[in-house]
Amino acid sequence: MKRVLDTNVWLDLLVFEDSRVARLAELDGPVLATEPMLQEFAIVLARPIFALDEAQRATLLARQRSLVTVCAPSPDCRLACTDRNDQMFIDLAVAHRADWLITRDKALLRLARHASRRFGLRIGTPESLA
Repeated sequence: MKRVLDTNVWLDLLVFEDSRVARLAELDGPVLATEPMLQEFAIVLARPIFALDEAQRATLLARQRSLVTVCAPSPDCRLACTDRNDQMFIDLAVAHRADWLITRDKALLRLARHASRRFGLRIGTPESLA
């Protein structure tokens, strides 16, 4: 199963070690990401709220890289997300015919019906896979 995880799901998985999302890393098939997505995660990890030192951030970034297949950024899929920062997730999922885009982001979740009809892409929360 090809899947794309948004930044908040990566935080749940790697920083908070949320058991509800742990199985996402264990499913068969690739987890897709682009360099800009990986960079966004790195920027978020550097925020003071997480209180992570450089070594901790490096460990988390290495763990993320070990779990993903890095792809080139994808062209606009013509399914516009109201949050331009999240557009890269939907574009990648559509371009690579991912089975799932896993997110908690409301702007991406609002695209679920259209993405399913137009592209056969399921968009849902980690709990949707249960």
